[in-house]
Amino acid sequence: MLRKIFESIYLKIFVNVIVKKASIEVYIESCSKKDVCQRNSKIFDTHKIDNSVIEYVKEFTKESPYSYISVLDYSSSQGAIPTCDKNTALTYHDLSITEYKCYDDKWMFYTSKSDLYQIEKDFSKLGLDFVFSPFSILSNFFKDKIDSYIALYAIIQDSYVSICVFEHGELKYADHLDLQHEEDSPDDMLLIDDSDDVDLDFGNDDIDLEDVDVIDEMEVLDDFGNIEELDSLEEIDEFSEHKDIEEELLEADEVIAESDDEGFNEDYQRFYLIQSSLGHFYNDKRYKSDFIENIYIADGIGVSKDLKRYLEDEMFLNVYIRHVDLPIEVCELAKLELDV
Repeated sequence: MLRKIFESIYLKIFVNVIVKKASIEVYIESCSKKDVCQRNSKIFDTHKIDNSVIEYVKEFTKESPYSYISVLDYSSSQGAIPTCDKNTALTYHDLSITEYKCYDDKWMFYTSKSDLYQIEKDFSKLGLDFVFSPFSILSNFFKDKIDSYIALYAIIQDSYVSICVFEHGELKYADHLDLQHEEDSPDDMLLIDDSDDVDLDFGNDDIDLEDVDVIDEMEVLDDFGNIEELDSLEEIDEFSEHKDIEEELLEADEVIAESDDEGFNEDYQRFYLIQSSLGHFYNDKRYKSDFIENIYIADGIGVSKDLKRYLEDEMFLNVYIRHVDLPIEVCELAKLELDV
């Protein structure tokens, strides 16, 4: 009873962090009980949670004891598996080295224990409540599409591409692709010039650690997205068939950026990794593969139009691209976790 009274008095502060290759984006919502939220954001030219980030966040979290810090999982050793049965899951990945959660008793996603420990260490001076997987954002962002026909879905960050194949709500395949360290990446193909030769994942200092495995005598985060509760999530955005047609034809600068040399090279690499991963899906007998005609892309960085062209011309896919504001999506998941 007292808790509810205090919650009605104080703001709820949602701090959402996106760790990128060379910067950190912090998006903060300060919300009253009436769901009136003040929004602030800032990008820091650092890849670590340093004093500048901590001081900025604590300027907001000091205003309320109800502060929640969330981060989008930025580890490379993560993925998703098309089953929630532990024995079956072992045919896809070694679960003994991971933390994993099930989504609606249908499929699971995971992150290595060592990576989660590192994330906790990175945030030790700031505090941390939630670590959300890009697969949870992907499944929620395209919820209306995932429940229908088979298609490939991708969420694009500056360092990673996370992809899933869904059919009628059933996960059939997933992969988390690292642009910097992918072994199959065509690094020698990405240096392109004008000649004919081509070289070509709290404002309070405590983390709730209930129901979590111990890693080297140190506990990891209690909430890895709470996948078993995500089936109650509300749809964040409508993705209508009318929008599909618009997005297929859309080449506006604010959605699909014009090419530059760096963007061209990275988008070619993204295309190559998606192509290779889809080939794995088709050829690996563990997956029930069907021919895919459509790909839905949640673009979190502003890809060039070359990526769309590659996927259409080389893979004969129908490509639909939508901008996704990752910090806002992370914030929405945090609110849903807390039933706000």
